Amino acid sequence: MKIEAELTNWIVKQRRYLHQNPELSHQEKRTKMYVKERLNEMGIETYSLTGKDVIGIMKGDHDGKVIGIRADMDALPIKEETGLPFASTKPNVMHACGHDGHMAILLGIAKDLSHKKDKIHGTVLFIFQHAEEALPGGAIELVDKNLLNGIDAMFGYHLWQPLELGFIGIHQGPAMAGVDRFCFTIYGKGGHGSMPHQTVDPTVVISNIITQMQTIVSRSLDSKDQAVVSIGELHSGSNYNVIPHTAYASGAVRYFDNEVSKLIRKRVEAIIKGVCDSFGASFDLSYEQGDPPLLNDKQLTAFIQKKAINLFGEERVVQMNPIMGSEDFAHYSASIPATYTFIGIGKPTHPYGHHHPKFDIDEAMLSAGVELFTNSVLDYLKEEADKNENPFN
Repeated sequence: MKIEAELTNWIVKQRRYLHQNPELSHQEKRTKMYVKERLNEMGIETYSLTGKDVIGIMKGDHDGKVIGIRADMDALPIKEETGLPFASTKPNVMHACGHDGHMAILLGIAKDLSHKKDKIHGTVLFIFQHAEEALPGGAIELVDKNLLNGIDAMFGYHLWQPLELGFIGIHQGPAMAGVDRFCFTIYGKGGHGSMPHQTVDPTVVISNIITQMQTIVSRSLDSKDQAVVSIGELHSGSNYNVIPHTAYASGAVRYFDNEVSKLIRKRVEAIIKGVCDSFGASFDLSYEQGDPPLLNDKQLTAFIQKKAINLFGEERVVQMNPIMGSEDFAHYSASIPATYTFIGIGKPTHPYGHHHPKFDIDEAMLSAGVELFTNSVLDYLKEEADKNENPFN
């Protein structure tokens, strides 16, 4: 079932409006209302579990299972530099990751399915989730509000710039990394820059800590384990001739195995304590467990792969390597069968990646996303209904 030109144009219109009106994590008020209005225009009932999300519910003409499809709504604190005629109207806020396209795709799926209720064997939930870019994000809030109760399976997707335009990326098992966040302050003894012997220099202390942290992956982990330890923030001092009293750093840990996460945390704590003890400094450490690894269900992923091959051809469906980036869709996949699919938008003429001020999507892939998931929803629910009617087939 191909997407008609009229629906394709409508989807592009939605994306451009949403791109012009971005909102940051946990602030998606206008976005939420816009999505709700569009769903209601289709005759789809809506509700919210947190006051920040929008969930549309569509019951088909036939009984069956419940499937959820999720799109994220939040933008990023980035000043847009695309020069698009529909560029962000909000200073220093931009849809620089594709969430505008994700919402447009899900609205397109809802609009398409709203004319095909006679073909739906079960119930479809259209989940517009807030705060994917935050930590903790919107997914864990929805899980805590019992979103997943009664849902049998979940589909998610990402417009993906590292994947060539027109390709669909599939991966069974751990597809995206888990992420933990830590921050720490070193307390030394400040003083004059000419008399370092009278100080405990926190800049030197924190420099030693950061250097030693870079050995965690190479010397503390089994070589088969994949992980990254990165320091993204560092502050120390405010004057060229003053040894400060404190220094501060924060960083992230990415991993595919929860046991690896536990080991890295122990090593981070041990390194900070050991270095501080050796210099006579003290410290405060905050270590926050974030999103878990995103685990794609084997059978559901194989199902999506088959549908993508049928629609776009085997040469357009590729096996993805695990990605070190993180995605809070992982909170859904940790509890119910779920799969997360990558929709390629990369092309040599536009090399700007996710979270770049010049990032843009290729709108041709919006209708491809609608086509893939409209067909997948209908076929999944029909196949599950057939299994229940003929359990021995």
